[in-house]
Formats: sequence, structure tokens, C-alpha cells
Amino acid sequence: MFIVALLLVLTSGLTHAIWSLFAKKSNNKSVFLWSITMLTTIILFPSFVKEMWFNPLTLQAYGLILLSALLQGAYALLLSRTYNAGDLSQVYPIMRGTSTLLIPIVSVLFLGESLSILGWMGLIIMISGFILLSGIVRNHSKSPLAAVTIKPVLLALCVGVCTTCYVLVDKLNLQHISALTLLEVTNIGFVAALTPTVLASKQLRMEWKLNGKIILLGAILNPGSYLLFLLALTYAPVAHISPIREIGSVFATLLGIIVLKEKQGLIRIICSILITIGIILIGMFG
Repeated sequence: MFIVALLLVLTSGLTHAIWSLFAKKSNNKSVFLWSITMLTTIILFPSFVKEMWFNPLTLQAYGLILLSALLQGAYALLLSRTYNAGDLSQVYPIMRGTSTLLIPIVSVLFLGESLSILGWMGLIIMISGFILLSGIVRNHSKSPLAAVTIKPVLLALCVGVCTTCYVLVDKLNLQHISALTLLEVTNIGFVAALTPTVLASKQLRMEWKLNGKIILLGAILNPGSYLLFLLALTYAPVAHISPIREIGSVFATLLGIIVLKEKQGLIRIICSILITIGIILIGMFG
């Protein structure tokens, strides 16, 4: 059964990388991300209204739901800016790896927890991968290109921080609402944050004209990626397979280099592999 779980989680990582590739290729990132999320939002809205109407919550629970929507909105704005600023092969591994990097650091510094030797090795390997991806080593911050390279890295780190925050809040939200309702809450926050930008751009019709079929496919792959991961959890423990999902960083890097013809291919492939190894070491042995 673990083989089945492994195949499912690898497919989950691949599908997440593919819809991220679509977002990067899109004409207007904000409009594309808004469109693929809006379709799911419309489908889930009736069940969301039904659950919220017939299952009243405490004031604290409503506050957590609102916080989740706000964090998801911040994530949406940061994600669109990150894809505008940097290459997929550069920013994707950082966005995906930041939460795995931050959680053990916070735990060690503030919660009195400890890491194993393999966990510290994973941490060091991940930080090395981040530094190499940032271009600081090559530019030494003396070249004007350094600032250009660092901006997408900083945005990607912010996306990772935002992801870490909403994952922690969503774990609390699942004590009060169903997973589908929580998905709809995050969708509403995501769509609401991007709506002013989408309306101001006046490019919604153009984006659908250029990428209509890809938007429909992205609307399937986006939630489908997570559903595959949830299915994998029925065959294996989360601690065993969750880190493996981050192989998607390697997939995204390869897609960026092969499909989008992004530069610095070899160094970015090495960095994505380093970050993935770090994630697996921390997640499984840390």
C-alpha cells in the first residue's frame, strides 16, 4: 500500500507544479489565479452556505475563519507578484520549502524542542539551497543584477511565511468546520483579494481568450493536487509521505527550464534537489 501512496503523492507534487507552470505562463498572473480559483468557489458556495447556516459557531471560531480568509488573501497577492517578479525554477522551491524551514527553527528557538543530527543537516542543506538560488553568491551584492535577483527571492520567502501562517490557522479551523467548507473560506479570501486588481486590469476577457482551456485545466489541477495528497493519506502516515510531496520543487524547476527556457538551469536543478533533500531529512528524520 505504501507504493500506492508514493505514486499518489508524487502525482500530487507533479500536478501542483503543472498548474504553477500554467500560472507562470499566463498573460496576467492575477487574472489567471483569480479565474482558476473562482470556478471552484462557485461550485463549493452552496454547500458552504448550508453548513454555515445550519451550524452556528462561537465568536472565536468566526474570528479564526476570518483570519484564514485574510491570510489567504495576502497569499494570493504575494503569489501573483512573485510569479511576475521571478522565474518558476527560482521561486517555486523557495515558496514550497520555507514553511518546512521555519517550523523547526521556531520550535527550537521558542518551544524548547530539539532537532536530530539529520534534522540539522536538512536545515543547513535547505539554507544552502536558498542562498544559491538567491544569486547572492554569484553577484556578491555588488552587481546591479543582485537587487533584481533578490527581489523575487524575498517575495517567495514572504509567500512561504504566509503559507506557514494559514496552515497553522487552518489546523485550528478544522476543529469547527469541514474540510470542504474550509477550502471555500480560503477560496473566498483568495478571490476577494485579487478582485480589485482583476477589475482594474480589464484583462479578464483577454486572459480567457488566450488561455481559456488552460484555465479550466488549472481549475481541476489546483484542488486536484491536494485531493490526491489526501487520498494518499489513506494508505500511509502523513509523516512518511508529506515530505515526499515536495519533490514537486524538482518538477517545477525542470518545467521552468525545459518549457519556459529559463536560464541557470544546472544550478537551479541542483538547488531544488538540495531543498527537497533538506525537506525530506527534516520531515522524516528531524
